Amino acid sequence: MKRHFYISNSLDDLESLEVELETVGISSAHSHVLSLDDANVAAHPNLNEVEAVLRTDVVHSTKIGAVVGVIAATLILYVVALSGWAQQVTWIPFVFLAIVMVGFFTWEFGFFGIQRKNNRFARFEKALKNGKHIFFVDIEAENEQLLADIVKKHPKIKRAGDGPSVPQWFIQMQDSFKTFTKIMP
Repeated sequence: MKRHFYISNSLDDLESLEVELETVGISSAHSHVLSLDDANVAAHPNLNEVEAVLRTDVVHSTKIGAVVGVIAATLILYVVALSGWAQQVTWIPFVFLAIVMVGFFTWEFGFFGIQRKNNRFARFEKALKNGKHIFFVDIEAENEQLLADIVKKHPKIKRAGDGPSVPQWFIQMQDSFKTFTKIMP
């Protein structure tokens, strides 16, 4: 899958594009709108807004923190094994310390990440500040031409590049959750 980015001044055009994509079988979980005008996006019920947590770098930073934590924990256990401290006491406090280190670094990096904007959307910062809206769609290779044909019908929507997509299973999970929330009371 590939992610295609588009820029537009009009949420109405983006909503129309979204409806056309759904008409040809591309679910709304495949597309999202990033805008600084959240109230206006909320007024367009067919648009899928980017969740607040995904506007930040929390997911990326938390992953990095977990890796740093595992390295720190491994280093602690290695030093303890070489020094012989575990034979004098037991392994329990050192294993506990290693687990705490993983949790601490994961949490701390996530905390810093929530304060930063998502690095995948950094290139659109100027356009967003100028009142434009970013529409992106994650699409399979076999639907690329279908997307291009639909976008051609909307001359006010400009192509803004490509990027890495989320995994297909994640989109299917979003679709299943939407279906679940519709059928449950």
